[in-house]
Amino acid sequence: MDVLEKIRSLKLERGWSEYQLAEKAGITQSTISTWFRTKNLPTIPSLKKICDAFNISLAQFFFEDGDTQTVLTEKQTKLIHHFNRLTETQQDDLIRFLADL
Repeated sequence: MDVLEKIRSLKLERGWSEYQLAEKAGITQSTISTWFRTKNLPTIPSLKKICDAFNISLAQFFFEDGDTQTVLTEKQTKLIHHFNRLTETQQDDLIRFLADL
């Protein structure tokens, strides 16, 4: 995958300029411009900010065409967050409870 091309594509899909992406991501425009000019890749923290600006996860960013992609709703994301805070026994109990509905 060409990370810079993916950023460019997502930016164009939204009709954003480089400046708009920089503003939304909280990254300087000169940093983004340097990535494209020098073909350097963003760091993971910078890429996370870019993904946040696009309102996608890092996992969604790396999906290729043809990959199956599941986009979670806000409620589903909250459920997973709370599920992950449970003990293993509590998780098993919850799964059994939900299976019996």
